[in-house]
Amino acid sequence: MGLKKLTEKLAAYFERLETGQTHEIKPDHVRKVLEKLHAKEAELRDRLARAETDEKRAHLQQKLQVTQEHISRAEYLLTAIERAD
Repeated sequence: MGLKKLTEKLAAYFERLETGQTHEIKPDHVRKVLEKLHAKEAELRDRLARAETDEKRAHLQQKLQVTQEHISRAEYLLTAIERAD
């Protein structure tokens, strides 16, 4: 699953959280998204280490930063829904 698709899933989960529908969010689903985000982070780190141009490094660094922000958001979401149960 690509970063865009994972971002969309997180956005949908946060929308449910904001509307008080936390019972509809399954913690296992959020954990699965987190696993995929961590895998994406590892892939980006590997690609960053092998990047040959500064332009490519900058692009990958930006994607890595976005991925790390989404990991933080997903961890927050998981904590919030576990507290609500």
